[in-house]
Order: sequence, then structure tokens, then C-alpha cells
Amino acid sequence: MHTLKLTQIGNSVGVILPREALAQLKLKKGDSVFLTETSEGFILTPYDPALEEQIQAGRSFMRAYRDTFHQLAK
Repeated sequence: MHTLKLTQIGNSVGVILPREALAQLKLKKGDSVFLTETSEGFILTPYDPALEEQIQAGRSFMRAYRDTFHQLAK
């Protein structure tokens, strides 16, 4: 666990992430992160939750029409 401090960045307030956290999240300067509220607290992730929902919907659609896709592939 890391304790992070809020710091003034221009007219905004930011959090400085430790190098180890950036490496583990595979983040670099300029990347975007997403803060999502859950029932257990907040989650900081480099993955867009809305995109994940779209991917799951696409996978569900492909499963539902699996036979049709197989026929089209012939």
C-alpha cells in the first residue's frame, strides 16, 4: 500500500503516482486513467469501463449469432 499526497498543479490538484505503480499499470506521461466508484470504494484503472461494456456486448452478440457467422465464413 502506498500513501499518496495531493499536490497543487497549476490551478488544479493532482496525485503523484509512485514509479512502481506506473510500471505495474503500464502507464506513462500523457496516458489517461479512469476513476470508477464501486460499492467497495474507488478503482483507478487505465482501462475505460465503457469500452469494456461494449466489448462484452459484442462478445455476447457473436455468441448469440455464432452459427450465422460460421455460415458467412464459408
